[in-house]
Amino acid sequence: MSQSNLRVLIPADRIQARIKELGAQIAADYPEGNLFLLGILKGAFVFLSDLARAIERPVKIDFIGISSYGKGKTSSGEVKLTRDLDSTIEGADVLVVEDIVDSGVTLTYLVHVLEQRRPRSIRIAALLDKPERRKATVKVDYVGFQIPDEFVIGYGLDFAEDYRNLRDVCVLEQD
Repeated sequence: MSQSNLRVLIPADRIQARIKELGAQIAADYPEGNLFLLGILKGAFVFLSDLARAIERPVKIDFIGISSYGKGKTSSGEVKLTRDLDSTIEGADVLVVEDIVDSGVTLTYLVHVLEQRRPRSIRIAALLDKPERRKATVKVDYVGFQIPDEFVIGYGLDFAEDYRNLRDVCVLEQD
């Protein structure tokens, strides 16, 4: 795991400042009721952890596993559920917390699955949004940063399970 091929795209201090802003906005938008933060594993776990602490109101947290990447740098286009929820979301406000929105295929599939469980509402919060890669229309309600079409790692995002522990979001440069 060489770090010589990494370029910092978003430094840790900017990430933390933006998460505080997002947390305040989410708390204002959801002043009461059951709010579920639904983290998509594995990439969103770091963002979800920091975002949950930035939302100054009670929240419930659960995780779902969904994948369309495997070990490559691009989406396979085949979406699969790898871990289901432990909680019921019926009647609750659900905030899907995602690390990055790329093609939109995975989130479109997930929102469809969650709608069948009759939540009161579903919104999406993403640390990173890469709109130029969209293949499916998806509305991201809370966006940390819009980024260019580069392969990014760090702050929970990985390449073949490496680099998740980096504090910054970095571009993985080609060798």
